[in-house]
Amino acid sequence: MGAIPMSKIAPVTLLFLTLLVACNYPGLQQQTEGDGLATSAAETVSAQLTLVSATQPAVEATEIPGVAPAATATLELLPTDSPTPDCTNEADFVQDVTVPDNTNIPAGDTFDKIWRLRNAGTCTWTSDYDVVFQDGNIMAGPPSAPLPGAVPPGSSVDVKLSLTAPGADGTHRGNWKLRTADGVIFGLGNGGEKPFFVQIVVGAQIPEVVYDFVENYCDATWLSGAGALSCPGTDSDPQGFVLVLSTPKLEDGRLENEPALFTHPEWINNGVISGRYPAFEVKPGDEFHAVIGCLFNAVACDVTMQLNYRENEGPLRLLREWDETYDDEFRILEVDLSSVAGSSVEFILAVQSNGPFFQDWAFWLSPRIIGAPR
Repeated sequence: MGAIPMSKIAPVTLLFLTLLVACNYPGLQQQTEGDGLATSAAETVSAQLTLVSATQPAVEATEIPGVAPAATATLELLPTDSPTPDCTNEADFVQDVTVPDNTNIPAGDTFDKIWRLRNAGTCTWTSDYDVVFQDGNIMAGPPSAPLPGAVPPGSSVDVKLSLTAPGADGTHRGNWKLRTADGVIFGLGNGGEKPFFVQIVVGAQIPEVVYDFVENYCDATWLSGAGALSCPGTDSDPQGFVLVLSTPKLEDGRLENEPALFTHPEWINNGVISGRYPAFEVKPGDEFHAVIGCLFNAVACDVTMQLNYRENEGPLRLLREWDETYDDEFRILEVDLSSVAGSSVEFILAVQSNGPFFQDWAFWLSPRIIGAPR
């Protein structure tokens, strides 16, 4: 056959290319619509997540807004424009392995004190790190002693010192910290300012009540969302109230012979009541003791009870909290106050309704601070 003229090939080629391009258009259009549906779905999910987040309740350290600007504990972010060190040295106290605080030891007796500490930083501790005496009573211990070996971040180590009880009767405390290989001293907590310590008692010394929250309850400032409350209050006050019951009846039917603070939040859903006590000087070994729960026949009781504090007129902080319902049981509290020892502390007792307020009759039975005689 003879060659096909170019004038006949060109129209055929043009028709083929036109059909090929036309076939690709629907695919492009489908892809564009698919992207739009994905975007619309993502926006819907985002809106739903935002709604869920906005409706979730959060329980924080509670004191009524308006009395002090920092009425709730807040999360503070560190600045990001400062230089970042290669690693950080931080320590957390885990437990006293031996010789708990206020152990009674005869004068002149030797003993081994062991603390368990956790490496809360990012540097690995080595045997070039030391435990060093800061202040107080050294109890015939060494000024410094090396750590037993490597302690990677997140790991714990038992730090042991051989000490001797002083000859004088009374409470004796020695404060200690850690020292890096290049001589930087650090202690416990964020910033490393707090020491870990040994505290013993030489001679007989029985802990006693050093502060009674019932006896001093009208020295506290009692508040609800409606404002300041009278002290003592009345049990029909819808703004909330605080009273003293001399023989409270607990939810298990037991009649107590010790007095209790009878508190009820403001009569609104998620209502609150709080009592801020005058500043108290906390000493090493002090503990907060109380029994808490719901009063007898308060079958709808559902509250969160908090022990909050302000240290040296600082921001409000949460020390401990407990959820209480009417379950025929009560809770015994023994809260160690060593984290605020040496500070002037305003303690705040707070109760918040978890939803409806009906029958949120919460009690603090014999709330007090136990410690060494002042």
